[in-house]
Amino acid sequence: MNSYQPLLTKAPTQLIQSNGNPAFGLFDGSIPDFNLQDFVYHNLMDKKASALSRYFHYKQFQFICITGADWLLAVAIADIRYANSGFAYLYRFDTKQVVSEGALLPGALGCRMSDSPSKGEAKQSFGGYQVAIKTNPTNWQLEIDTKQLKANLTIEKGQQMPLALCAPTGYNGWTYTEKSNALKVSGSLQLRTEAVDLTQALAGYDFSAGFMRRHTSWRWASINAQVEGKAFGLNMAAGVNETGLCENALWLDGHIQHLSPASFVFDRKDDKKPWQVSSLCGEVQLEFQPLYCRQEKVNIGLLASNFRQYVGLYSGFVVLQNGSRLHLKAIKGLAEDHYAKW
Repeated sequence: MNSYQPLLTKAPTQLIQSNGNPAFGLFDGSIPDFNLQDFVYHNLMDKKASALSRYFHYKQFQFICITGADWLLAVAIADIRYANSGFAYLYRFDTKQVVSEGALLPGALGCRMSDSPSKGEAKQSFGGYQVAIKTNPTNWQLEIDTKQLKANLTIEKGQQMPLALCAPTGYNGWTYTEKSNALKVSGSLQLRTEAVDLTQALAGYDFSAGFMRRHTSWRWASINAQVEGKAFGLNMAAGVNETGLCENALWLDGHIQHLSPASFVFDRKDDKKPWQVSSLCGEVQLEFQPLYCRQEKVNIGLLASNFRQYVGLYSGFVVLQNGSRLHLKAIKGLAEDHYAKW
C-alpha cells in the first residue's frame, strides 16, 4: 500500500493575492480574510467579467453535522444567488424516525452569508424557520429555532488542523473548501419538548465558496464518531476539488491525516443498496449502508438540483499513517450524491 503525504502550504492571511488571483494549495490552516473585492474575474474569452456575472457566478454554502449516541443532526445554508436554500433535520437511529424542516427562497430573501470561515454569520430566516451559523477563530455556533427543533450549540475547533484548500475550478473559477470533523460540542438541543443528550456528540463543519462550475456534481462521505475510544472524523469527496488537489482527510484524536483521491461506487436507482467508498492508495476501504434519504429534485429553468443526502452506517477499515488499521463497525455517518445547475 502506498503512503499519501501531500505537501502543505502555509495559509495566507488573505485569499486573494496581489495579482488578483486566489492563492491555490492545500493549506496548514484556515484563511481568515476572503477579500473578494480584490479578485479579478474574467469570462471564458479572457475579458473582464461583468458585475452581473461576477455576482451570480459566486456560490457559497455552510453545513454542520452533529452525531450523538443514537441520533444525527444535519443543518445547511446555501446561497446560489438565484435562490437560497437550507434545511435542518434530526434522524433517530433507535426509532428510525426523522424530523425535517427547511426553506427554499428566491434570490437573497431571508438569507445572508459570511465571506469567512472564521468571522461572520450566515443566517436563513422565513416565518417559523430560523437557522444561524456564527463563526470565529475558536468555534462555530449553531442556532436553530423552528417548530420542532431548537438548538444553541458551540462546536469547538480546538487546536485541530482543518482540511483547507483552494483549487482551480473549471476554466476560470475557483473553490475554497474548509472542513473539520470529530469536534467537541456543547450547549443545548431540543426535539419538540425533549432535550437531546449531547454526552457523546461530535461535530463536523463545512465552509465552501467560490466561482464553481455552472454544472456541478459531487459524491461525499462524512463521519463524526467515537471509534475504539477515540474521536474519529472522515471527509471524502469526488467531483469538485480535483484540479491537482483533493479534499480527503481523516482525523483521529485531534490529528489530521490527508488521504488520496476518493472513489464512490453506488446505484442511483436503488437507495437501499450499499455504497463502496475507497481511496486511490488504499487507505480507505468502507461500505456504507443507507438507512434514510433526504432528497430534493428541483428543475426550474435557470436552476436545477438533484440532491440526495443519506444517513447510514459505515463498516470497513482505514489505514493510519503508522500502517495500522482502524476498523469501523456500523459507524454512523452521511453520504451524499448531488447534481446542481446554478
